[in-house]
Formats: sequence, structure tokens, C-alpha cells
Amino acid sequence: MFEKSIYINRRKKIKNKGLKGIGLFLGNVDSPMNYRDNTFHFRQDSSFLYFFGLDFPGLAAIIDFETGEDFIFGNDVDISDIIWMGPQIPISENGAKVGVEYTYPYAKLFDFVTDALKKERKVHFLPPYRGENQILLEKLTGISVHKVHENASLLLIKAVIDIRSVKAEEEIAEIEKACATGYEMHVTAMRMAQPGVWEQKIAGTIEGIALAGGGMPSFTIILSQNGETLHNHDHSKILKTGNLLLTDAGAESLLHYASDFTRTVPVGGKFTTKQREIYEIVLAANNHATALIKPGITYLSVHLAVAEVIASGLKSLGLMKGDVKEAVRNGAHAMFFPHGLGHMMGLDVHDMEDLGQIYVGYDDETQPVNQFGTAYLRLGKKLQPGFVITNEPGIYFIPALIDKWKTEKINAEFINFSKVDEYRNFGGIRLEDDILVTGTGSKIIGERVPVNPGEIEEIING
Repeated sequence: MFEKSIYINRRKKIKNKGLKGIGLFLGNVDSPMNYRDNTFHFRQDSSFLYFFGLDFPGLAAIIDFETGEDFIFGNDVDISDIIWMGPQIPISENGAKVGVEYTYPYAKLFDFVTDALKKERKVHFLPPYRGENQILLEKLTGISVHKVHENASLLLIKAVIDIRSVKAEEEIAEIEKACATGYEMHVTAMRMAQPGVWEQKIAGTIEGIALAGGGMPSFTIILSQNGETLHNHDHSKILKTGNLLLTDAGAESLLHYASDFTRTVPVGGKFTTKQREIYEIVLAANNHATALIKPGITYLSVHLAVAEVIASGLKSLGLMKGDVKEAVRNGAHAMFFPHGLGHMMGLDVHDMEDLGQIYVGYDDETQPVNQFGTAYLRLGKKLQPGFVITNEPGIYFIPALIDKWKTEKINAEFINFSKVDEYRNFGGIRLEDDILVTGTGSKIIGERVPVNPGEIEEIING
């Protein structure tokens, strides 16, 4: 964990947001995989980690916004626990590590919340995303398990997002560690992109690199020759020469900060002319986005500028036609680029998405665009120094989507469907980097994963 003062200062920031009552922060518990004692790998709740830093199950915490006091609730182990787990640090000592003086057995949490409710004090809590915590909140507050999510505190949500969005130096250092592991994962995947290799062999190898780096994958690895399927988790096929291998993967640091990269490479180490032409358009879009990113501009405007780069490139190949700006205004590019340009990243790969993407990525000034493709943009609002974001444009040829648009004549004035049919079996290309918004512009975090087509071919052939 970080130094004690960091957690103290983080809690001071949220106490200065003007909330009344108490803030209830629930940690996560072990989740059974196929029976009670065989559990999934434990992952602590990110907001609990951010404010309280303790990375083990069975904890809850309270911040009293009016008295300024902090409390941690958790149970010390007994002899049977010690037999299986070895000696454990008492809750009081763990609390002291993060600057919390008051620690109590977990059962006291119920007394504390009940007392607050009796005194008609507001109990603020964040939206629960695990069933165990939904049930716990019903027991603590009396709010039906089906309604706890809608009763989450919007004031607390916005306060947490405001504080967590801007990354401090120590957080950026952790993200750099995660990016270094991610770099190794992707270069390894490139080297393994040979005919006859099983997709799962590559996915399993790079997952092992993430684990060996001290954390775990920051999300389920996306790896396949079906790059047109945006989140393909089927790794069952054998690599074939002439196909493209898309790998979207990242790692967590030991303190759970994320990286998230995507690279698309030719199996066997040689792009075809058609593949390289599309690749160069996506690379130009990626580089253009990085050049545009700076404080004070909306990420929605960057997304739309990148859409114009993609539409212009596709027009040069005869796949699109007409006025490029008009095509983008009508969403014609989205048949090829049907997702958003990127998202916030930090303790979560989609940072704070559990708190509500509308609050993380948008604000009163910038609202989501209700148009196919751009509607999936997770981040649209103005950028600030200290934001960490992803930049991940792509071009995809999705047969079902092509057929739908062709049959329904959607944006037919901007798309040359007869030419598009020549690319039906192309797949897709996505290129993703992790970006820090600086005081004057932006920079790629860590060493950039190889992205120039010649360099990629050398790695695979080497």
C-alpha cells in the first residue's frame, strides 16, 4: 500500500466536499467459484482501496463527514484461521497503517449504521455491483435489495469521481508499472503470432506474465483472429497465415492500477497490401488523437476528429464516398468504427464505471450523443491534467452489420457497399495506447508498445 499520509489526505478531500451524515464504504468478500472454499481470486473494491488501502476481504469502513472521524470494521482471526493462513496482523494495526484510529469487530457496523438512522443522519453509500453487498446493504439500511442501487448517494458518487479522476504522482507511477507488464505481454503475443499456434496458448502465456508481474490481468483477455468481434473471448482457433491477430490485454500493478493496450498483427509476420492500407489508417487515427489530447478540450471532439481521419482514409480506398465531415455528422463512419475512442483508466480499467459511466465520462456541459457508434463513447467531457485515458480507434468489417446497413440503405450516400463486400472476411484492426493528460498536452505512459508495421513484422519474424 501507499504511505499512510496518502490515505489520510484522500479522506480529507472527501470530507471537504460538504456532505452531511456518514459515508459507508463496503469492501469485497471472497466469492465462491464452484463451492464455498474454492474461491475466485480476491479483488478488493476500488473505492475502498482508494480511501482505506487494505487489500483483504471482510472489511467495511465509515467516514463521519461531520465529526471527521474514520472507522474500520473487521474481525481478527482465531486459531483455526491461523492454522490455515498463518499469523495475521490485528485489525487495529492494519487500521493504523492507513491512519485510522478507530477499529471495531465487523458486527459493530450494524450498531453504527442503526444508530445513525435512528438519529436521522444521512447514510451515503456507493452503487453495489456484487450481490453480497446488495444483500448487506438491505440488512444495514432496510432498503430493499432491488432498490439499493437506485438509492445510492449521488452526492457521494460525484465526490468520489471528482477526487479519483485526477491521478497523483504515486498513482501514475503504479500505472507505469502496469504498462511495463502490459508491454511485455503484447510483445510476447507478437512473437507467438505464428501459423499453427493455438490462440489459447498465447492468451494463457500473456495472462501468466500479468500474474508474474505481481497483479493479474486488468480485464479478461481479448485475443483472436476475429478482430471484427470487439470483445471476443473465444481463444479456440489455430493461427493461420494471412489472418490478423488482435490482442486487447492489460495488467494490474501490485496495488491494482491498470494498463490496457491493443495491437493487431499479421500471423506469420507479413501484412498483405490490403491489411497494411487499413492498418495505416488506424495508426494515423491513433496518432492524431494523441496529438489532439490536451486539457480543456472535450474527448467527444477528439473522438469526432478521429472519425474524420478514419472516414477520409476509407474514402481514399474507395470504401466511403461523399463529403467526409457530412459523413461523420451522419454517423456513416460507425459501420467501420462502431465504438468510442476511449475511456478513463486507473484503479479500474474502465475507471469508476461501477459508479455510473454517465457521471464518470460526462457532465452538465457535455452529454452523450445518441447516435450509433458515438453513443458507446465512455468519455466525452473536457479533459484535465492528471486524467489517464485510453486512445483506441479501430476499423472493422462486421458482415452482419454490413448486411443490415446495405439492406436498409443506411448511409448509402456515404458507403460504397460493392467495394466493402471485397473486405467481408477482413476482420478488424484496433490500436490502443494509454495516455496521461499533462499540463499542456499529453504523453504515452511508459514505453510505447511497438506499433509501426515494419517493426511489428521484424518482431514476429525474429
